[in-house]
This record gives sequence, C-alpha cells and structure tokens, in this order.
Amino acid sequence: MNELSASPLGKKNVYFDQYNPELLFAICRDGNRINIGIDINSLPFDGIDIWNGFDFTWLNKDYSPRFGVLTINIPADSPNLIESKSLKLYLFSFANSVFQDEQQIINLIEKDLSTVAGKKVSVKYDETLQSFSDVKAKFTGHSIDSLDVICNDHDVNSKLLLIDKDVIVQEQLCSELLKSNCLVTGKPDWGSVRITYKGPKINQEGLLKYIISYRNHQGFHEQCIEHIFHDILSICKPSELSVEGRYTRRGGLDINPVRTNTNLKIANDRL
Repeated sequence: MNELSASPLGKKNVYFDQYNPELLFAICRDGNRINIGIDINSLPFDGIDIWNGFDFTWLNKDYSPRFGVLTINIPADSPNLIESKSLKLYLFSFANSVFQDEQQIINLIEKDLSTVAGKKVSVKYDETLQSFSDVKAKFTGHSIDSLDVICNDHDVNSKLLLIDKDVIVQEQLCSELLKSNCLVTGKPDWGSVRITYKGPKINQEGLLKYIISYRNHQGFHEQCIEHIFHDILSICKPSELSVEGRYTRRGGLDINPVRTNTNLKIANDRL
C-alpha cells in the first residue's frame, strides 16, 4: 500500500489537463481504524463517503466545453479511501480531454475509482444542478451549539462523553462546531456533524465539549467521523447510532462521510 508521504498532499504539483488515472492515490483505511480500536475484521458500521465535485468540466466530441457536478459514493467498507488532492488532480485532468457523452464519463470514473478504492464506487453526473436545488441552512435536529460550556480540551478526549443510563431516548443532535486539521498539511477542515441515536441519554454538554475537542486533531474527514462513531458506540452504548459529517468544500470538492449501524436513509443534503 502507498505510503502517505508519497501522496500529493502538501506538495507543489503539475496540473494535467489530459485524462490521467495514474494521479489517483489510495490510502488504506485499516491503519487508522486499528489505532482507534475498531475491529477491522468486523466493522461496527455501514455507510458511505459522499463526495461532491463542483468544478468538473470536459470536452464533447465537438470540442465544446461541458460543465456539471459529480456525486461520488465510496462504500465505507472499501479497503481504501482516496486521497482528496489526488482526486482533485484526477478530475482536473478531464478538462481538455474529449469524450463521446456523459455515460462514457460516468463509466470511466466509476472504473478508475473502484480500482483504487478496492470496491464498487458509484458516480452521478448532473448538468442541471437539480440535485442541489434544496439547500438548507443547517442540519435538521436539535443543535447543541448554544450550550454554555467551558471548552478547554482541544485534543480528542472521549472521557467527556457521559450518559444517564437510567433514561432511554431516541434523538437527533447536531453541531456546526466540528473542526479538525489535515493529517499531512495541518490545514483546518470545517464541518457539521449530526448524531442520531437510540439508547441511554447522552449528556449534551459533554457531547459538545467532545466535538470541540477535535479542534487540534489531525485526521482525514472519514477518519474523524469514524472516530466519533466508535467513541460514542463504545462509551455511550446506544442500540442504534448514525454519525453524519458534512464538510465545507475545498478546491471544488467536499467530503461527507456517513457511518451507521441502522437502515438510515442517507441523503446528500447541502448545507
């Protein structure tokens, strides 16, 4: 498997404008999962990583530019995640390449990404932007961001998670205050997180402080959401749990991981 030091992250890169699948870079998911205590032989979740590519362009057979939005779904149980800068460089490489039609584009991207991820990846292409017509100001659910708490832990601290084991609830809690940093470059990543669960009532002040404790943490988007899922499942012991992350876009691309042990209907809602 590729060493992370060999990825294009944090480096000056040549931008190719002719189709080049060799730009894609795989990162094995197992290492981070083992580090945080996830059993890689029996994953405690299902889910997907939803990627939206907003700056995708190519040339049709008449050499006329086409433009649209790509939605890419990578299964959470794929052996590898795809390093984000490598995906940006790969998508940029379509800019001056000629293709017969949209279906050829979709088939090609699905094949390339599935090869790198190690499992079937699905791709949608939308020139009408109808998929993104329903933009929401924030996650639905109960926001915990206005709670009056002292947040002096800025390194991940699972001990902040507390429950009332005598009270069983089913609720949906959300926060816009998730921040972490890129594992390689240290650049900040900003996101929203929604936690839907059934089980012992989670102390909301403790949950907010726990989310804020990611502020100096270095990890990829997918890794952070899996870390949150694992900690809540292990400590709070809900019978049902879903953790959804929606991150702000960078370089025309956003990453939105979802991890769940339920039949959650996963939607690509825009915030």
